[in-house]
Amino acid sequence: MKISLNWLRELVELPPTVPELVELLTLAGVEVERVETRGCAIPNVVVAQIRESVQHPNADRLSVCHVDDGSGAPRQIVCGAKNYKVGDKVPLALPGAVLPGDFKIKVGKLRGVESQGMLCSAKELRLADDAEGLLILPADAQIGAPIADVFPADNILDLEITPNRADLLSVNGLAREVGALTGKTARLAGPRSAAQSPVAQTLEVTAPDCPLYTARKVSGVKVASSPAWLSRRLEQVGLRSINNVVDVMNYVMLEMGEPLHAFDAARLDGALNVRLAREGEELLALDGGSYKLAPDQMVIADASRVLAVAGVMGGEGSAVNEATEEIWIEAAYFLPQSIRRTSRQLGLASDSSYRFERGVDPALIPFASQRATELILEIAGGEAAEIQGAWTSARRPESKPLSLRASRVAAVLGVAVAEARIDSILTGFGLTKTEAGWQPPSFRPDLTREIDLIEEVARIVGMEAIPPRVQARFAAASATDRSYDRAMELRRALVAQGLHEARSLTLVPAEPAGLAFTQTSRESLVRVRNPMLDDQVVLRPHLLHGLLGALRANVRHGAKCVRLFEIGRVFSKEQPEEFTHLAVVLCGANRERSWRCGEGNAADLLDLKGVLAAVLGSDTTFEPEPNPALALSLLVKVDGAPVGLAGQLWPAEARALDASAPVVFAEIDLGALPADAASRRFRELPRFPAVTRDIALLAPLGLAHDRIVAALTSSQEPLLVGVELFDVFTDPAGAKIPADKRSLAYSLTYRSAERTLTTDEVNAAHAKLKDRLKATLAVTLRE
Repeated sequence: MKISLNWLRELVELPPTVPELVELLTLAGVEVERVETRGCAIPNVVVAQIRESVQHPNADRLSVCHVDDGSGAPRQIVCGAKNYKVGDKVPLALPGAVLPGDFKIKVGKLRGVESQGMLCSAKELRLADDAEGLLILPADAQIGAPIADVFPADNILDLEITPNRADLLSVNGLAREVGALTGKTARLAGPRSAAQSPVAQTLEVTAPDCPLYTARKVSGVKVASSPAWLSRRLEQVGLRSINNVVDVMNYVMLEMGEPLHAFDAARLDGALNVRLAREGEELLALDGGSYKLAPDQMVIADASRVLAVAGVMGGEGSAVNEATEEIWIEAAYFLPQSIRRTSRQLGLASDSSYRFERGVDPALIPFASQRATELILEIAGGEAAEIQGAWTSARRPESKPLSLRASRVAAVLGVAVAEARIDSILTGFGLTKTEAGWQPPSFRPDLTREIDLIEEVARIVGMEAIPPRVQARFAAASATDRSYDRAMELRRALVAQGLHEARSLTLVPAEPAGLAFTQTSRESLVRVRNPMLDDQVVLRPHLLHGLLGALRANVRHGAKCVRLFEIGRVFSKEQPEEFTHLAVVLCGANRERSWRCGEGNAADLLDLKGVLAAVLGSDTTFEPEPNPALALSLLVKVDGAPVGLAGQLWPAEARALDASAPVVFAEIDLGALPADAASRRFRELPRFPAVTRDIALLAPLGLAHDRIVAALTSSQEPLLVGVELFDVFTDPAGAKIPADKRSLAYSLTYRSAERTLTTDEVNAAHAKLKDRLKATLAVTLRE
């Protein structure tokens, strides 16, 4: 909400400077998003009236104007604008004026005709970001007056009001708040005469969510442009001036916080009726859009059609225009939840709905109606009838008195506050002290508990007045702490492997990418009841959808090497409903291209296995897991227990992601990992040297590397401490080795923790392992 400090200053004394006011409001819980400076105070720019305008003799697009600048002598100006007419009042920059952008005005000739100044647009005066043609000033602007008299300097605060403080959505409400915070008396604006209570119920109210509806007829009005003070005040806070009747409705809304609406009485068919919409009804709204209404949406109608969406926006069919002579002024109280629901369903929001859905003050309605009526009679003329309307059975419950204990205030705030000061603070915020407790005012429905009153006291006392105290106690690590620590350790390990962390959206399409990879059933998807977007329909069942989308975006932006991981929550209807998963995606070269390594090899499933083994621990194993949705698929196990899936996309699916290299991925359920998985294990550095021996063998193509390693490590040879494969050779032609065989070369490491090994000991252990390979596997040693 935007608020003019010039307007606010009329109602309450403000702190000396704008920064002091901003700090006061911020510390009290009213966020000031930004401060804008408005107005125009440029020397030698005055109000002038166009007396004559003729075509330029040498230019089709220029005119020669003679204007009155109040000096007594006409002034000749060459102008290129076309939006004015003779008699209009416009800004005139006299010779010697310096416009924004250091644009200096002087007497000159345009196409041979002398121009003694320049007529200005709103953009040239920095009063608008964009403008077409001259700035047409109000008809009552004084000729020769400085432009600063028409656009006085002002500061506009853009406030972010929390939903529970609807009372601050008006100049009156903010003045009352500032007065309470500073101890000054606020002079709230309102009607000059006493507000009338509704006297008759000739209006029909059948909608259940309308506790109070009032309307007042004003006859004989003359619709015209608003006076300068009114249009200027609205424009300063971002509202466009329309006409005097509509502007009064908006002005009272800004001033008092009660949204009002004016209907053209002559365009109505019968009496006003507050009801629910009927099936198939539509409304052409004031914003130019046509809206199809639902049966649970509240509308204002006459005998034949819908006139407005209640509390949201009026319709074109009953709008006030220059021909209007008789109006109905609507002032009502609608239940906030009804207006909020309708506004969301229609995708239609307005300044009125913004206030109604937060809750207006019902006690304010007759005063706002009276205030608007007085301004209409003053500005547009006419004669007002009595106000009509009444409360229905849906009257809002009255607030109850609240008890407040001084001891409780001290316990919560940590500082004692004198009871007299508590009374002064709460009285300043509009509460009344009774024998039953503190009675909140009607404009503060958010005060419902004792702690709410303590918060009001705290806002005045200030957090800086509460003495700091250091308090701490030991808390044992919980399961949540351990889960967090494990996730952070995994993140550090993955970053060490050269991966980058990604964060993707929790909401995904109804058919998220990768659904078939993980074999997640569609029945287990958790669907959003009222999705905002078509591609945010279900809670993600896995992390691959987001990572594959990130892969595609990176590839399209020219990335040659993509290595991403994500740790996050996934969701399912099955118990438990939330899981924490780790997902990894690799695509492209293993390393960036350089003069030392050239292009590098494209990452494949073996690289992915290496990353997972380094991160999850040496007890990580992989088993083939047939999956027709994938080109390659592996079941990932840790300590023999399945924990996830690793695989490679089919080339066609990789190309759909714009990837020119294989796309490999893995998704791990962190909840399935053993408690000590990926934890650091420290061991003493060996004190005695190691001895290595190589062994080469011919093995069938189908013999897995794991079986060879298992045969060596299961021999229980105490001196063997490491097995490493360093060479693989095949010859499909069968020239060097048989085509159905492959040559494997291993390096075996021997070491004793107690002594330095002798050559004989190593040779004996090495011979024993070679004999075991020949006895247990169909291999031939290459000596």
